[in-house]
Amino acid sequence: MAFKKWIVNSPDKELAKSLAAECDIDPFTAMLAVSRGYTDASELEQILSDEPVLCDPHELIDIQKAADAVNAAIEAGEVITVFGDYDCDGVTSTAIMYDYLISRGAHVIPHIPERMGEGYGMNKSAVDKLHEMGVGLIVTVDNGIAAADEIAYANELGIKTVVTDHHLPPEILPEAVAVVDPHRKDCPSSFKEICGAEVAFKLVCVMDDKEPEQLLPRFADLLCIATIGDVMPLINENRSIVREGLRRIQDTSRCGITALMSVVGIDRAKLSASNVSFGLVPRINAAGRMGSAKRAFKLLVSDNGMEAIGIANELDNENGSRQQVERGIIAEACEKIEKQGLNYNRVIVVEGEDWHKGVVGIVASRLVEKYGKPAIVLSCHDGIAEGSGRSISGFSLYKSLNACSEVLLKFGGHELAAGMGLKVEDVPEFRRIINEYALTVDFPIPQIHIDLRLNPAGMSVDMAEAISALEPFGFGNPTPVFGIFGVTLDKINPIGEGKHLKLLFSKNGSVFQALMFGVRPEQFCFETGDVLDLAVELSVNEYNGIYSLSVKIKALKVSGTDDDVLFSQISAYHDYVCGANAEYDVLTPTRSEVGELYRKTIRCPVSAERLKYLCLNSLGFAKTQIAISMLLELGLIRMKEGKLLAMPNAAKTNLETSKIYQRLLRRGSDE
Repeated sequence: MAFKKWIVNSPDKELAKSLAAECDIDPFTAMLAVSRGYTDASELEQILSDEPVLCDPHELIDIQKAADAVNAAIEAGEVITVFGDYDCDGVTSTAIMYDYLISRGAHVIPHIPERMGEGYGMNKSAVDKLHEMGVGLIVTVDNGIAAADEIAYANELGIKTVVTDHHLPPEILPEAVAVVDPHRKDCPSSFKEICGAEVAFKLVCVMDDKEPEQLLPRFADLLCIATIGDVMPLINENRSIVREGLRRIQDTSRCGITALMSVVGIDRAKLSASNVSFGLVPRINAAGRMGSAKRAFKLLVSDNGMEAIGIANELDNENGSRQQVERGIIAEACEKIEKQGLNYNRVIVVEGEDWHKGVVGIVASRLVEKYGKPAIVLSCHDGIAEGSGRSISGFSLYKSLNACSEVLLKFGGHELAAGMGLKVEDVPEFRRIINEYALTVDFPIPQIHIDLRLNPAGMSVDMAEAISALEPFGFGNPTPVFGIFGVTLDKINPIGEGKHLKLLFSKNGSVFQALMFGVRPEQFCFETGDVLDLAVELSVNEYNGIYSLSVKIKALKVSGTDDDVLFSQISAYHDYVCGANAEYDVLTPTRSEVGELYRKTIRCPVSAERLKYLCLNSLGFAKTQIAISMLLELGLIRMKEGKLLAMPNAAKTNLETSKIYQRLLRRGSDE
C-alpha cells in the first residue's frame, strides 16, 4: 500500500460543546461534525434531519425544452428510445426514464450499447437500427454530451435527440433539441456533482410537473444505487437521495432489487451505503463488464420474481468471474510496472494485449491504491489501445488527457475517472506527454484525513454508535477515521486462513485489539515492540445480543514520522529514477549511513520493506532506497526468500566503486 500524508484535524472543542447543547446531540457526534466543517447549528440540524433537501430541477438549463420535446413525442405517439450506458449509473438512468415513459403510455425502445461491440455512448450503427425501427426521438441518459457527430447523423435521418448527461462537455455542444448537463458553462444550477440518473430524474419531474420531493419516493431506490455506484459526493441533495433511497430499498417493491439483495445475502434491517457500494453496484456493473448490460436493466424493471432471481444469480456468477479476471490483470500489470520502473512516473500508464476492457477501470483503481498515483490501464487489440484511468484528488485526468489530445483518438470523463483510445504505436508518446504535463502542475500527494485523535482508554461502543448520526457515509462524506498515536504492537495473530491480521496494542496500560484486512503475515513489515501510529475506523459488532467495539486499521506508520520530509524524499527519489532533476543532497548517503543500514542486515535477515520503515526517521526514505541499491550492486547484501541478507566481505569493499554512487556524485556536481 502506498504512503499517504496524514492530515490530522484539530476541531474547536468549545464550539463542539455548544453545538451539542444547541442541537441536543451526543458530544462526540458534535465534535466529529465540527471536525468536518459544520460550525452552524441550523446547518448541522439540516444535515441530521430526515427531511430531503432537493434542488429545483428548473435550475438546469434546457430542461424545460427537453421536457416539452419528450412530452410532445408522447402525445404524438412517436417511438422513443432511451439510449443509456452499460455501467450502474447508465443502467439505472435507463430504468428510471423507461419506467416513467411506460407509465405515461409511451411507445419506448430502450437501448444500452454493448461495451465490447459498440463501446460507450451513441454510435451511428445503433442510430441506423433505431431509424429502421421507426424511432422519432432519442433521449440519452448518462451520455450524449460528446456525441456531436452521432447526433448530427440522427438529425440527417430525421430523428430528434434530447441529451441528458453529467459528464464534462466539449467546447462545441451537440445540435440536439435540448442539452441538459449541469457542467455546461452556461448552466446556472447551484449543485453540479450529480449522477446521470439524477439528471434523468429531474427531467422526469419537469415532464410530470411535480416537485422532486413528490416523485423521490418512487425512484429513490434506483437513484440511491446510481449515486453510490457513480461515486458522487454524499453531500447536499445526494445525501438526501441516498438516505431516502436506503429506506426505500429496505421496503422496495422492485423484485429485481429484492432478488439481488437475497443473492448477495444483504440483511435489509442492516442496509447501509457500504452494502450498496460493495454488494449491489458491482453485480449491476458486472453485467456490462462481462457480457450485456441489458440483463441488469431487465433485472431492475422486472415484475417477475422468478425471472429476477435467475438474472440476479447470473450477475452474481459474472461478478465472481470479473474478480478472477481482474486479479489476473492486476498481477500482470504490477509485474510490468515494476519491471519497467513505471511506478516511479508521476502518472502510471500500463498496457497489455487483449486485457478485458470491462475490468480495466477497476484495475486502474487498484493500481492507484497500491502506488498512490494516477493510473491508466490500456487494452491493446488490432493496433488500438483502449482503456480507463483513475486519479487522486487534485490531479484532473480530464485536463491531463486534453493536454495529450494530439495522440488520442478519443477521450472523455471527469477529474478522477476517464476513458480514452489511441493507436498502440502512440502509447509510449502518450506516456511521455502525460508525465511531462504532470511535471507542469502542482502534483498532489495522496492523503488520509484523520477526523479526531483518540485515547485508547476512552474508546467505547457508545462512541462508535454516536458516529452513525452522520450517515450515510461514502465519497464526499467518508466513514470517519480516527488517529491513535504512539501505541506499542504487542501481538500479531493471523486470522481468516492467514488472509487477515488481528493485532494487539497497548498504551499507558490500556490494551485494545484491531483488525487489518487483506494483509497476510508475510506482507506485514512491523514486529512486536514497534511503536506505531494508527488510522482506524470504529464500528459496533453484535454477536448473540452482545455488542462490542470493532477497530479496523486503515493505515499505520512508524510513530513520529514527519510526512512532509517523507514525501519530499519520495519525490526526489522518483525523479532520480526517472532521470528528472532531483535534489542529490537528499539522495546521496554517506559511507557511515550506508554502514548503518548494512549493520541492520547483519543482525538478522530483514525485508526491504521493513528496512525502509526502520530507517524512515534516521536515514530517510530516499537514502535508504539508494543505500539498498548500492549494497546489492556491490554484493554486500543479497535477496534470499524475500529478505535482505548481509554477505561477509563488507570490509574489503570500497563504497566509491559503486556505479550508483559515482553517478549520484557526478549528477550532484553538475547542478
